[in-house]
Amino acid sequence: MDYMLLIPAPVLANKIILAGILGGVIGIERLMGDHPAGIRTCVLICVSSCLFTMVSVLAFSQAETARIASEIVVGVGFIGGGCLLRANNHVHGLTTAATIWTVAAIGMTVGVGMYGLAVFTCLFSLAVLLILAPVSKWMERAFGTTMAISEENFAPSDPLASIATHQPKSRRK
Repeated sequence: MDYMLLIPAPVLANKIILAGILGGVIGIERLMGDHPAGIRTCVLICVSSCLFTMVSVLAFSQAETARIASEIVVGVGFIGGGCLLRANNHVHGLTTAATIWTVAAIGMTVGVGMYGLAVFTCLFSLAVLLILAPVSKWMERAFGTTMAISEENFAPSDPLASIATHQPKSRRK
């Protein structure tokens, strides 16, 4: 069956364009703050999530559509996991990972045609990134709150305990 006959090509293209714009808005904030996952990454994740969602809705059964959506979430989680770094008993990259996941969700939302929700989520996420960054830094300075990883955070039988306490070998000579 030719699925392009069901929905006109300009409608599909407009979804991709909207996803690209919304991903770009979030990406610009990341770029301006000199954070990882800048504009190109956010645009591509948003567009690809939108495309996967559109194809799954148009070409597969409802059960397959749900499976593909869950695989998008898993794949994006894998990408976000790659952004996490541990240094000096602190985890870095949580906001970047969350941003990647959010951008993918925005793309999926555009892909199913929920444009208002996608735009609202983009603007709300942008506000969170812009407004809460200085608030978070102020709270860290004022109250000394940070997320630290130490042996005390893990039960002795927890397999993650060995990962959390592992110190990689230095490559310096």
